[in-house]
Amino acid sequence: MKTLLPWICVVGLLAALGWVYATGQKKDAELAALREDSQQLQKLRGEQEEAKTASTTAESDELVRLRKSNEDLLRLRNEVGQLRKENQQLSAQVQSAQAQALGAQAQVQALRTNVAPMPVPGQPNAAAQAAFAARYGLTAQTPEQMQLTVCVNNLRLIDGAKQQWALEKQKPSGALLTAADLAPYLKTNTLPACPAGGVYTLNPVGFSPICNIPGHTLSK
Repeated sequence: MKTLLPWICVVGLLAALGWVYATGQKKDAELAALREDSQQLQKLRGEQEEAKTASTTAESDELVRLRKSNEDLLRLRNEVGQLRKENQQLSAQVQSAQAQALGAQAQVQALRTNVAPMPVPGQPNAAAQAAFAARYGLTAQTPEQMQLTVCVNNLRLIDGAKQQWALEKQKPSGALLTAADLAPYLKTNTLPACPAGGVYTLNPVGFSPICNIPGHTLSK
């Protein structure tokens, strides 16, 4: 019995050492797994931060683009409003010039027949015409010149409406459009008419509208 006791102690000690070793190995494996999980978590956090940064940058770029589009739209609306005012003034000038032409024809006819000229209804007298011209800084124009001016102004209104339509609808250069597309962007909801009887061609986005009467064109 005394002989076996030392061997029993040795076996017990070896078993204890084996258990301690196995426990250490298990803890090392768990620690390695925890380290791997920690590295994976840090990687995911890094990717999340990169995605968040990219998203913020994209949102900022989109906001800048929208602000620029809004500024362009407001500018176009102001330009169209100014063109409408000019068109109204030019229309009044055309009517005045037509009245003057009728008065001149009546005077010529009266001279031919030795009869005093009869006043033409709606025709302003010379003093009124001079006062009107002085007030608005107008220069004398022939009816043909007045018609040309009004037609060119109409083409500008159409071109401004095309730009507004393309900007709001995000249409590229070369996109086709119709008069119905432009109607909401025009004051009367219809295309203006050439006072000389010309026919307008809208043309695609990026190309100026034209009139079929020679000389009735937008300046380059």
